Amino acid sequence: MSKLEMLTPQNCAVALIDYQPAMYQGVQSHDRLGVFNNIQIVAKAAKLFKIPTVLTTVAKDSFSGPFMPEVTELFPDHDIVDRTAMNSWLDAGFRKQVAATGRKKFIIAGLWTEACVLFPTLDMLREGYEIYIPADACGDLSLEAHNRAMDRAVQAGAVPITSCQFAFELQQDWARAETYDGMMEILKAHSPYGIQIRFSKWALGEHASEGGAKVA
Repeated sequence: MSKLEMLTPQNCAVALIDYQPAMYQGVQSHDRLGVFNNIQIVAKAAKLFKIPTVLTTVAKDSFSGPFMPEVTELFPDHDIVDRTAMNSWLDAGFRKQVAATGRKKFIIAGLWTEACVLFPTLDMLREGYEIYIPADACGDLSLEAHNRAMDRAVQAGAVPITSCQFAFELQQDWARAETYDGMMEILKAHSPYGIQIRFSKWALGEHASEGGAKVA
């Protein structure tokens, strides 16, 4: 493995942690709607590019509520691991699903950064995994808490990325026709660039494409 190697649909997996109502309530580091949209970019990109994805919750029935349906509906056949531990890596079910992906590059995103993201990141780095954290899809009790958690993760060897960077790194070329339309739908639904996409389609016609005529 090498951090200089790009993330591809063939070499990475995703773990999404605790996107639940109780956890969202504590987010003060970011605009919650921004986190809400950015995690959908990550999840929808994983779905579009057929990347193995692990979903986990904490105390779903007794305290925190269900994982956000906007993500779980993308993976209707997934067994969502419910835990009591703040650190997902302490849960045998989570470790089993991670191992089952067969991947060593993992994108980890969750609420909150200082615990639910940082703790498994440290353990998985120690176990030989390569960890990438889409920072704008995570949130915490304060900006200070989020930033210090990201600092510690990066110092330990994790790679900070963003939600769109993850999606773009998978797409690489707008002429990649099999995923082009899906990428455009993700960007239209969840990013400011969606406004430009709509304008270009209006101004130039529905055939307008960053991939050129081959995608039209």
